[in-house]
Amino acid sequence: MNEKRVYTFGNGKAEGKADMKNLLGGKGANLAEMNLIGVPVPPGFTITTDVCNEYFVKGKDTVVALLKNEVENSVKHIEDLMNSKFGDVENPLLLSVRSGARASMPGMMDTILNLGLNDEVVEGLARKTGNKRFAYDSYRRFVQMYGDVVLGMKPVNKEDIDPFEKIIMDVKAQRGIKLDNDMTVEELQQLVTLFKAAIKEQTGLDFPTNPMEQLWGAICAVFDSWMNERAILYRKMEGIPAEWGTAVNVMAMVFGNMGDSSATGVCFSRDASTGENLFNGEYLLNAQGEDVVAGIRTPLQITKEGSVRWAQLQGIEESTRAAEYPSLEERMPEIYKELDALQDRLEKHYHDMQDMEFTVQEGKLWFLQTRNGKRTGTAMVKIAMDLLAEGEIDEKTALNRCEPNKLDELLHPVFDKMALSSAKVLTRGLPASPGAACGQIVFFADDAARWKEEGKDVIMVRIETSPEDLVGMSASQGILTARGGMTSHAAVVARGMGKCCVSGAGAININYKARTVEIDGTVLKEGDYMSLNGSTGEVYLGKIETKPAEVTGDFAKLMELCSKYTRLVVRTNADTPHDAQVARGFGAVGIGLCRTEHMFFENEKIKAMREMILARTKEGREKALEKLLPYQKQDFYGILKAMDGYPVNIRLLDPPLHEFVPHDLEGQRIMAEEMGVSVEEIQQRVNSLSEHNPMLGHRGCRLGNTYPEITAMQTRAILGAAIQLKKEGFDPHPEIMVPLIGIVNEFDNQEAVIRETAEKLFAEEGVELSFHVGTMIEIPRAALTADYIAKKAEYFSFGTNDLTQMTYGYSRDDIASFLPTYLENKILKVDPFQVLDQEGVGQLIDMAVKKGRATKPELVCGICGEHGGEPESVKFCDKVGLNYVSCSPFRVPIARLAAAQAAIEHR
Repeated sequence: MNEKRVYTFGNGKAEGKADMKNLLGGKGANLAEMNLIGVPVPPGFTITTDVCNEYFVKGKDTVVALLKNEVENSVKHIEDLMNSKFGDVENPLLLSVRSGARASMPGMMDTILNLGLNDEVVEGLARKTGNKRFAYDSYRRFVQMYGDVVLGMKPVNKEDIDPFEKIIMDVKAQRGIKLDNDMTVEELQQLVTLFKAAIKEQTGLDFPTNPMEQLWGAICAVFDSWMNERAILYRKMEGIPAEWGTAVNVMAMVFGNMGDSSATGVCFSRDASTGENLFNGEYLLNAQGEDVVAGIRTPLQITKEGSVRWAQLQGIEESTRAAEYPSLEERMPEIYKELDALQDRLEKHYHDMQDMEFTVQEGKLWFLQTRNGKRTGTAMVKIAMDLLAEGEIDEKTALNRCEPNKLDELLHPVFDKMALSSAKVLTRGLPASPGAACGQIVFFADDAARWKEEGKDVIMVRIETSPEDLVGMSASQGILTARGGMTSHAAVVARGMGKCCVSGAGAININYKARTVEIDGTVLKEGDYMSLNGSTGEVYLGKIETKPAEVTGDFAKLMELCSKYTRLVVRTNADTPHDAQVARGFGAVGIGLCRTEHMFFENEKIKAMREMILARTKEGREKALEKLLPYQKQDFYGILKAMDGYPVNIRLLDPPLHEFVPHDLEGQRIMAEEMGVSVEEIQQRVNSLSEHNPMLGHRGCRLGNTYPEITAMQTRAILGAAIQLKKEGFDPHPEIMVPLIGIVNEFDNQEAVIRETAEKLFAEEGVELSFHVGTMIEIPRAALTADYIAKKAEYFSFGTNDLTQMTYGYSRDDIASFLPTYLENKILKVDPFQVLDQEGVGQLIDMAVKKGRATKPELVCGICGEHGGEPESVKFCDKVGLNYVSCSPFRVPIARLAAAQAAIEHR
């Protein structure tokens, strides 16, 4: 690895820059870059992400020894630039220690502020600044953060609040104080003493007084936090590899808690929820940065426009707002002007929406961080399209700026306006993350996760969220908090996840022990229903009906841009006219898989199907199939009509026959009555259909080759529907797909039945139409012999669900019994049924395409397994030259964007 482990920055100079994100982490690289472009940043240094990996391989003691000289020299670098000394009593330098991975992980890892204080240094800081209250406020904060992060002082039970917050509340109650800012020096000194005693009592550890010991404890705690439970969960959700590691950023402290000329805040160059080009953010006077994101104090707005809008949402009069809740723009106009100019400069420098942290220390502005801001799916699309229109980025960059999976958020249902008009509004909070959410109230993260596993939709209700709540937030439909603003932990994480969130709903009173929430006289218990509108901040009683989303505005523009660049087109998997229409509305250009077996389960259809299964002779089967024919034809008519002008790939009957008969005694009795036979005869037939391994049994083309009359009936139904549509002036494009072939002879037999049936039907109807006969490649042998199969098949469609199953030897129905262990132990990196295995299954696809096209150069190849809507799998399909992917209707836009990105990447 690189022998240099520590990179310094400060005073407009830096050893790193923005493109060193992999080594320095996002925060470290951007701190260096801000120095280089003249943004005021406190001096500091970054310990690289490589060291994080060393830490977990070589151990703490070895890594501390390796870092010792570089860290001590870098501390001296900060001392020189700040003209103060770390650990000195008369002229003390304090430090902040923060994490910073290459991918943003807001709130998942740990931060320590005000490091370097002890009983002597705090008195020196008080003398140096002439502000004893500030010195002891910083000291109590340091003991609180260090006790939590490094010494492990946590709540004992989930119903308990943070033990430090409990002590603060007790002291305020004793003294009759409402706000933290109202505490006197004596009360802050009391907190320090009580905090240290509580740490000793709960952990058995003494609070360290040596500043260098404190610094090493904090550095190691940040590395340790890379492997904490919430960081691991977040990486899993976001697909961030563990081997990326985190950097550690150590900076000189600048103080937002030095009185009314000091402040701290978080701001965004555009609205992270809606994408609007509005500078916005929140600040707190006389506070430190953690206060804003922790949600303990509800912050104020940075811009006057934002402040007015906030007050309107809260029902606050303008005169009251201006007097009690002024914006930073009104309170510190010169600072605001500088902040506004710098945020604009940073956005133009990075050509993307920026999320920035800043501190104002006694009238001087400092930037502590900038990064490309987390945003909702709606904001992602709007910001990309707006930056394109403004000339800040080009079309390819606009496409690459959008994450395919985040488009899913734009496709979620929204509240029906009629239903909303009669809904009871319980209260309003801040619209922290848009969307419509409805579910049962839960108060704790582990309950939310468990209820979701039980199939329930939940709304998590908290006083404020913390990183410990991540698993519950992930499991919830929406999040409601009593405290916190638009930049609180709940708001930022919810936006990143695409979850609906309403924050800072001050009217809600939560009782964790009783598991109730009281809102203006209405008491709701755990399990009661609630609905949230994350776009307006409204909280409603009970369930509210939703309606599907539509592709309009910026989303439609993005989809047009996808069409301009894509080579690989997107079809849909659809078995009903409704699904076909939905997919067509999202831009699907055909159906890649229509499963015929899903059509057999309605009343009259299942009766005819079972009659066919019971029949002992070909004549008996044909008689039953005649009853099925009109139903099948009607089904295909609707689907072909919905996808008029586009190809519709219809798979012949695939599952084994035992799936169509009841296996319980009551069901068998009903079937016997309907069929007019004895229960014993039904049981005998059901038993005769039973197979030890149905996956490898009598199914797919094996059924059609055993009972060619099934294939003949389905062919008549498909082509009969197409002929009827043609007569009516439509333009049907049917494709008939033979499933599960392993040898070319299986295909030959089925194709002969299809072609012969078609000729007879055309002669009867006096109409001919074009159709194609192809096959599904889902058995490894078919991929290996694709050159022979392509002599007859007119197209290949890769059924990657079964191809994965056959290649791995894993049953997709039973993999859940061992998959968690395989993922945890890194035997598998991902679930191969979710993300296409490019090394194994992918190579079979690549080989089959090449072999098939060596025989038939114009051979059309597509994919119709669930992988067709997974972005990385789509990109692989483009790389190996497939003509299309097919996926479920609501994943069509995701696949379209991934296909456009693949075209840009590969060409």
